[in-house]
Amino acid sequence: MDQCQNSDTNSLGFCLLPSELIQNILFSLALPEIIRMKLVNKFLAYVISDQNFIQECNLRSRSATWLFVYKKRWRRDATIHGFSDQSNRWFKISIEDLMKQVIFYPGEDIYLLTASGNIFLFASNSQKAVIAVNLVSKAVKKIPPCPLGPRGTSSWRRSGMKLVPESSGSGHFRFSFVELAQNCPVLFEYNSETDKWQSIEARERYGNFPGNDCMFLNALNGPYESLVVAVGSEYNSPMILRPRLGNGGQQPSTAFSSDGTNDRRHVYGDGHMMIKRSRGIDNMDRRVKMLSGIEIWGISLNSGNWEYVSNVPSDIMKQIGKPYGVMIGCLEARDGIIRAVLMSNFEGLWDIIWLTYDKERSVWNWVPLPDCKMKSSNLAGITFSSGLSLT
Repeated sequence: MDQCQNSDTNSLGFCLLPSELIQNILFSLALPEIIRMKLVNKFLAYVISDQNFIQECNLRSRSATWLFVYKKRWRRDATIHGFSDQSNRWFKISIEDLMKQVIFYPGEDIYLLTASGNIFLFASNSQKAVIAVNLVSKAVKKIPPCPLGPRGTSSWRRSGMKLVPESSGSGHFRFSFVELAQNCPVLFEYNSETDKWQSIEARERYGNFPGNDCMFLNALNGPYESLVVAVGSEYNSPMILRPRLGNGGQQPSTAFSSDGTNDRRHVYGDGHMMIKRSRGIDNMDRRVKMLSGIEIWGISLNSGNWEYVSNVPSDIMKQIGKPYGVMIGCLEARDGIIRAVLMSNFEGLWDIIWLTYDKERSVWNWVPLPDCKMKSSNLAGITFSSGLSLT
């Protein structure tokens, strides 16, 4: 009770409730809200720091998938916007004060690379550095340059990198990416515990591809062939895969359309590929387009080639089809669920499409998102994430 003396009337009344009831109320909140509640007063900080509460909260929050969008409004107000598939609104997370620990110039060009667990990685264009931020512990550090030397924001490709936090809750993580070095794909991995990089040259695949318990990192993407590196525990060296399109069998029209009016773009991630096709809109600027089809392909464990998975049903396409000028996307596959997000801009207004596909049930789902209020803002990165926790 003494811990509530300096609180206002509302928070004081809240503190008078039984601890179990307070914890049940807190469980109804998303994790960013729970973290902010720790700042209300010492009593709530004490309740949230209870080990049983932390374990239950982590168990619940780790099942959520988050979409994070980093925006900067005219080189100020550096804010991450997060949306969870277990919530119905966006959450704002300011990182401006955290970045001041390593960024010394106001308005410096920072880009969100990827996120997983409580760790977020940003790239600084002017410093040619990668910055790791732990949003829960507030720890910020600049990662040493990789063996390839300093890299600007344009050097990083989302489909060719992976961030893996340690499950122990220590705050340590591994950051991996692949890059061509002398025309050979090389895996570069940073370990935050040792604060060192190591590099391993990928080897050509011979025989069957095991495909179990591995991550896929894209080294090179072409319209009909990709160069992918598979990293897993079943083999000593990273394995080179060269999945191709069109090696027999019935193929959907999107992948092989020869219609000059169709605009086809690919988005890659976790051994999968999203092919989106667009068409021009009559009586409008030819740069304005409309989505006309979306397909998902995956690397076949039998042939090692691209294998058709599914396409977005027409009823969902009708709901998500809007005019756009530019569009970007990201793709992830985890626990049998493929998640895709497409972010488009039309006349200064941003629109976000979140789609999921359950491979076992063969079910598509469109996740409607409220307005992110990004008008007149500069997009500086978008990524999926999971595993947020209080530790």
